[in-house]
Amino acid sequence: MDWVAVALTEDVPPGVVIPSRIEDTDLAIWCTPSGRYHAWSDRCPHRGMRLSHGFVRGETLACIYHGWQYNETGSCDYIPAHPKLTPPDTICVPTYTCAEEGGVIWVSLTDTDRPLPALGGRTPVRSLPVNMSAADLAAHFGATTFTTIAVVSDVDVLLAVQPCTGGTCMVHALAAAEADRSSVSHWLENLRATLEGVPA
Repeated sequence: MDWVAVALTEDVPPGVVIPSRIEDTDLAIWCTPSGRYHAWSDRCPHRGMRLSHGFVRGETLACIYHGWQYNETGSCDYIPAHPKLTPPDTICVPTYTCAEEGGVIWVSLTDTDRPLPALGGRTPVRSLPVNMSAADLAAHFGATTFTTIAVVSDVDVLLAVQPCTGGTCMVHALAAAEADRSSVSHWLENLRATLEGVPA
């Protein structure tokens, strides 16, 4: 699996960290004050606390439990209980390839040199959870992959699908810049109801 959309940039402004997930990998997605995005394992190496509960302090991410701070490479560079200690290089959070393009935050759990998916000039509208696997959602539209699915009906929408668990996914929807966001959002709600078998 190469690039997977994990969030929209409007949901992760500078200085914010959020939880996310790709299948069985829990992620902390965060943005530095200078606007660089990162995707890390959502566990602090110290006591296993979720880093997505932490906070961005300058260009570092701090664990909320004991305040250990990790720089942009994932290495621990400050331990509040031992302020004069230089932490060893072995204290490090696993990091993943992360990039932003067109208002979407993309992550690859493996090293990749493939280009980011093309968005066709569309802009983000919203993200919404769907109680359906990413594979089943792709099959619903006759798509062979779930990374991005172009849907042309009443509206021209691109769905960037994030597999979360075996039976759930997150859909990050993009539409033409001139599209009415409210109408697209209503269409997405109807789509979700159809996919989940719930009367609209």
